[in-house]
Amino acid sequence: MIGDWLKEATGYEEVTTRLSMIDTAGREFDEWGFSPQHSKSFGTFALNMYRYFRPSLTGIEHLPSGRVLLIANHSGQLPFDGLVIGVACLLKATPPRWVRTMVERWVPTVPFINVFFSRAGAVVGDPVNCRNLLEKENAILVFPEGARGSGKPWSERYRLQPFGRGFMRLALQTGTPIVPVSVVGAEESIVSVSDLRPVAKRLGVPYIPVPALLPVLGPLSYFPLPTKFYVDFGEPMRFDGPFDDEDEAIDSKVAVVRNRIDEMLRRRLESRRSVF
Repeated sequence: MIGDWLKEATGYEEVTTRLSMIDTAGREFDEWGFSPQHSKSFGTFALNMYRYFRPSLTGIEHLPSGRVLLIANHSGQLPFDGLVIGVACLLKATPPRWVRTMVERWVPTVPFINVFFSRAGAVVGDPVNCRNLLEKENAILVFPEGARGSGKPWSERYRLQPFGRGFMRLALQTGTPIVPVSVVGAEESIVSVSDLRPVAKRLGVPYIPVPALLPVLGPLSYFPLPTKFYVDFGEPMRFDGPFDDEDEAIDSKVAVVRNRIDEMLRRRLESRRSVF
């Protein structure tokens, strides 16, 4: 009885059921190390963090089947925005999608974390990896702001950083639709007032945030506040043209996506009544 209650409380059965619907062509692991079977524990943790943030979703019906690039703003110091988007696509999309998230190149250098991330479907943000995944009809989550987006201090909240061009070249090369995604709520979950850049550089990580509550809570200040997330999925966007076009031509297409996400963010911020 206790075991049944625990499974229901943690969402293990719900995650297991949805993961069983993910097509892996009968293999335990795919070429990048992802395994639905080994992702159950991670999926259960992710589901409970998803519930913790109580996300409000709109537009997830726009997520198409087959290959798709989800392009989102990045924020919150820790990657809870990606976690919430991923769980939403697993539980609420039709059919269920296990989103493959592109991560920074330093992630595979961290012992234990590297295996954990690969089993959960994360992949180093390399163009070859991403193209191969798209050709196998995967859903890919990309944060074009990179670490500059997630590591923003409070003074720069909801200000989009420059987008890279890589996702647009991949979309053009593979004929992949782009679904813009805006996330509101992550910025307030861990309020950072500074960045220990010299220490971060020495450790080989992109940034080390200094939370506003660090003097009061110490290490506990890195645990996120229970802010309410708002995740809005826009209608798919398609672009034409050569993938190896001049940077200026690619930049103009990237700007269309960036402006769309910025518009979605502004609209949501204007309608939001409380961070909780």
